[in-house]
Amino acid sequence: MPACPGPAAVVFDPSLTEYDFGPAHPMSPVRVDLTMRLAEALGVVGGQLVRVPAPIATDDEIARVHDAVLIEAVKKAEYNEPRGLGTDDNPVFPGMHRAAAHIVGASLEAFRRVWSGESLHGVNIAGGLHHAMRGRASGFCIYNDVAIGIQHLLDQGAERVAYVDVDVHHGDGVERIFWNEPRVLTISLHETGQMLFPGTGFPKDLGGPDALGSAVNVALPPGTGDGGWLRAFHAVVPPLLREFRPDVLVTQHGCDSHVEDPLAHLSLSVDGQRAAYLALHDLAHEVSAGRWVATGGGGYALVDVVPRAWTHLLAIAGGNPLDPLTDTPDEWREHVRTALGRVAPYRMTDGRTPAFRDWSEGYDPETWLDRAIHATRMEAFPLHGLDPLP
Repeated sequence: MPACPGPAAVVFDPSLTEYDFGPAHPMSPVRVDLTMRLAEALGVVGGQLVRVPAPIATDDEIARVHDAVLIEAVKKAEYNEPRGLGTDDNPVFPGMHRAAAHIVGASLEAFRRVWSGESLHGVNIAGGLHHAMRGRASGFCIYNDVAIGIQHLLDQGAERVAYVDVDVHHGDGVERIFWNEPRVLTISLHETGQMLFPGTGFPKDLGGPDALGSAVNVALPPGTGDGGWLRAFHAVVPPLLREFRPDVLVTQHGCDSHVEDPLAHLSLSVDGQRAAYLALHDLAHEVSAGRWVATGGGGYALVDVVPRAWTHLLAIAGGNPLDPLTDTPDEWREHVRTALGRVAPYRMTDGRTPAFRDWSEGYDPETWLDRAIHATRMEAFPLHGLDPLP
């Protein structure tokens, strides 16, 4: 890989919004369109964050991870419940295979650019479809673009890849695909599966027999806000990444952890999410020489949350974080009004100043949050040679 990687890249073209389950489905592609419009209106795209075209993945590239029977079922776009198709979560639509393959191709381009050194950071906000399994679509996810990208890195010679998933839902598909692969560390912070789809991702879920400790899960209580979430993140993620020292850091940035998201029960603000993005960016520079691939993910507050959160992500990837007090541009708010009949947020902040109590300051067994963090550290840390106690 070149010693001096190029600028960051966002892989995007407007046809990525063809990944569309229909007007009644919560995962509307308008969230991706509004994000790019906001990022471009704010000048985030351009300069150190270049926009590059999104190719469409080939069947062979998709088959790096997925079974041929799933690919064929998606191509037929017919009801096939054993493959997760035609359900309420994953209704079939014309051109489904091409649209899903386009998401995969966009993520693969981000992975390729980072591994080759063309870009230091690569982003695909339309990606992050982390629930898809090898042989089955799941949870709005047809193909698992993140897992395909990670497999590409392994095929190209990466010795260690770390994946951190901050979506409100457990990153079960990526975890399961690499369950017994010691070269891949998956860390997921999510609302506990006791309360939320997919019902998995508990501290004792640690990976397969040849890769114990390769899966790490923090199952957070409902209602967790900025301070608690950041306390959990900093108690678990940095020590593990510093010990694992991946060649590339891969992150999934579902912003459905926001308090206004209609499908879950955490209580983060855009400001808290921005703090997580900054921390992951800094960790990439600390542990993987800056090699960072970031994707989108969930997020169903389509106007009020997703565009602002992911524009912050893009700005951070481009090396020029936005001041949270920045106003959203008049032309963007006018587009939201005319196209959607909605009133868009006026600022890039929710007015919060995220702060948290560091784990080293003590553990309170009376709180659900601290018990959750403690459980994860007790299960996972010894497998990495780390002391689980504060």
